Amino acid sequence: MKIWAIADLHLAISTPDKKMDVFGGNWKGYQEKIKKHWALSVKPEDLVLVAGDISWAHHINEMKEDLEFLDSLPGTKVMCKGNHDYWWTSNGKMQTALPDSIHFIHNNTFDFGPISIGGSRLWDTPEYRFDKIVTIVPSEDAPPSKQRTTPEEDARIFERELERLERSLKLLNQEADHRIAMTHYPPIGLDLKPSCASHLLEKYNVDICVFGHLHNVPSDLSLFGENKGVRYDFVAGDYLDFHPLRIL
Repeated sequence: MKIWAIADLHLAISTPDKKMDVFGGNWKGYQEKIKKHWALSVKPEDLVLVAGDISWAHHINEMKEDLEFLDSLPGTKVMCKGNHDYWWTSNGKMQTALPDSIHFIHNNTFDFGPISIGGSRLWDTPEYRFDKIVTIVPSEDAPPSKQRTTPEEDARIFERELERLERSLKLLNQEADHRIAMTHYPPIGLDLKPSCASHLLEKYNVDICVFGHLHNVPSDLSLFGENKGVRYDFVAGDYLDFHPLRIL
């Protein structure tokens, strides 16, 4: 059994009007890349962590084709919410709608053999910035971003997400061989200085945290790393050229 991770699939099979290639050439044919690279790496017995921004659908009942696509890929999948996952709904509706091979993290954990997984979406925080590595590609044809929020609203959302993160991490199996956290937003800055989120990851003995959210990051940059016992793996799909990253 191997553990893989990838974020920011931005599937648009169910919503073909969404054109990700407006963000750069590496997005051309990205859904075909996902299918090809996933199939070459992942075996049926493996686990794949999908760290948010899964689909451009706006409602769970619009996600049929995207869910069928994910379900058709090898392995068991477990995902967390991203800022563009407008389709994400109540836990009860999610459990009813998702195929058997797809699971989710939201105020809960998911155990897979000797692996225990928790996490939450997180949000923007003034604790750290990524302007130095992210290239903004403006386009009138770009899919809509999250609604604009004030600093005060961002602070409230971030605090709520921290609460959700801790609620989930408290449920991690401390007897597991490995404890993994999934967040969509980065939980720490490039300099790996302590943050509100990293404090929680350390407190609950997380071994690995995977996350994405940042786009147009040069693939030749070696980012994040290990700090205070936690390994931080950046797994945004376009950064990986849509190859799932093996983390265990």
